[in-house]
Amino acid sequence: MSNRPERVAERIKRETADILENDLRDPRLNGMISVTDVVVTSDLASARIFISTLAEGAERDQVLQALRSAAPFVRRRLAPRLGLREVPEVRFELDTSIERGARVEYLLRKIAEGEPIPDPDEET
Repeated sequence: MSNRPERVAERIKRETADILENDLRDPRLNGMISVTDVVVTSDLASARIFISTLAEGAERDQVLQALRSAAPFVRRRLAPRLGLREVPEVRFELDTSIERGARVEYLLRKIAEGEPIPDPDEET
């Protein structure tokens, strides 16, 4: 098996982070955005770019919408940087792994302290 998709994914991750920081000008992207991971299909036709942001709620949705609408721009900027014959279609997705990890840590702390675990339906 070739590790080419992984190499391309790592390159897309670095270059996309640079493009978001230096080239993309959208007022909806006022907070810090991090590219946390990129998954590229084995045929290099598609790339899912996972992002993390400090924004919450409706503001987070705006950030994601802005990135999704900027996907063609990002793809055009990636083309000369990657040097591939065909540049993968890019799709931005929200990375919720940090939030899930914080939730697990919170629950483990509650268990260790002997406190009852709150029902997720009752939490706000």
